[in-house]
Amino acid sequence: MNTDRQSHITEQELLNRFYADRNKEWLGILLQRYTLLLLGVCMKYLKNEEAARDAVQQIFLKAITELEKYRVDYFKSWLYMIAKNHCLMQFRDKNKVPVELNEQVLIQEADDVLQSIREKDQLLDWMHDSLKSLSPEQQQCVTLFYLEKKSYQQIAEETGYSLLQVKSFIQNGKRNLKLLILRRQQQNDKIK
Repeated sequence: MNTDRQSHITEQELLNRFYADRNKEWLGILLQRYTLLLLGVCMKYLKNEEAARDAVQQIFLKAITELEKYRVDYFKSWLYMIAKNHCLMQFRDKNKVPVELNEQVLIQEADDVLQSIREKDQLLDWMHDSLKSLSPEQQQCVTLFYLEKKSYQQIAEETGYSLLQVKSFIQNGKRNLKLLILRRQQQNDKIK
């Protein structure tokens, strides 16, 4: 197939033709249209022309394999995501430094996890205490919205407040809650 003669065919039509007859030449035409885009994406992430060209070839192969398995509706964005993920994986694999697992590393990781749990527990305690400091309307609306996952409409029906009041109580309550928690954190930091 002469790709110049196929240039008027949309990407969706090329995909439809491939899905209809499984002729990979339709994919070849389609992928050829995105060679420069993919090369640009790969250069952005890999910063090396040879590595970028290799990556484009690998992305083409992956795209063909994936397109044979399932239908894609938004080809350009789908292909872009495959390229981005491929480059990020290469980048991650290249920069991965093997770490020898030993008792000291495991103890440190366990300590970090415990510290994180303690910090989250502390934050939850502060949130619970600070919630009590809000006005009754803010406290009620914030609790219904964030903890009980109710919509503005459901809260309005349950409380008798207007939608505008509910929105205001939630926004102001959230802001006040954040300020109260920040104050608690600052007080705690001064004690340490």
